[in-house]
Amino acid sequence: MFSGCKYLENTSGFEPLFRSQSPAGEYLIPNPEELGCVRFCVVYDHDTGLTDWQEKEKETGNGAASGTEISSSGSTSSQDAGEGGALLHARNLEHFSRHPVLVLKGGYKRFSACYHFLKSYKTVWMPQELDNFEPYPVEILPAKLYMGNFKQASDKQIQKDLKIKALVNVSEEPVTLFAEEGKSLHIPVPDSLKADLFSSFATISHFIDAQLEVGAVLVFSSLGISRSSTATMAYLMHSCRFSLQRAWKYLLKCKMNMRPNRGFVEQLSAWENQIYGCPVTDVTEPNY
Repeated sequence: MFSGCKYLENTSGFEPLFRSQSPAGEYLIPNPEELGCVRFCVVYDHDTGLTDWQEKEKETGNGAASGTEISSSGSTSSQDAGEGGALLHARNLEHFSRHPVLVLKGGYKRFSACYHFLKSYKTVWMPQELDNFEPYPVEILPAKLYMGNFKQASDKQIQKDLKIKALVNVSEEPVTLFAEEGKSLHIPVPDSLKADLFSSFATISHFIDAQLEVGAVLVFSSLGISRSSTATMAYLMHSCRFSLQRAWKYLLKCKMNMRPNRGFVEQLSAWENQIYGCPVTDVTEPNY
């Protein structure tokens, strides 16, 4: 959730975020005590502009996957960020926090236009209220492809808000939410080292491509961590021509706790080999 003043919660699956620009246009800097309780901090203003670095990332396809936030750790200058810009303040805040500091790409203006259903006029949230927030699925391709868990896939309000028209279910449990008003592909597979997702990668990719012409698609599994991330990377490798390494890094920017099991990693490597005709990513590296 987010408000026009102080607090927001990220649509990409992070914990509560801080902080905003005051009505007078000055950035509100959290004190050290507040920062000590924050896992992820987001700096935003009314209309953060794209820097040269961000434009380059956008052109090469290596930018933030969610399209609504970017890491502030890139090689940008204070001139890029502008006098008192959000990027400059994000870098300053990194000196006080051990966790990543992000910048809301496009600022409050763009975010509120895309996610008007998350608006709230509350400026202070109690810890229990924050704990009760239900996060939305992670945005993979802006307003088109999302990744989430079984609970989110079963939430009619989430489907309505995100304009979800099709589901890709890679959990063992069936979901019949779209029996009449949308389409669903169910790949019943357990989250085990011996489970076979490889044989369904082509089916999943072709289904998503076809449904994206109609509306948004949600890929989900029980927890939205292993099977859904595997299926999503397989799609990015097939339809966006990503290597496994690039798809992995891209998805990590969307969901930091995504983690295919080792069996699925080997299958993604085989999928990469099939697409490119040779292995491109060394999956023996510790990152995988």
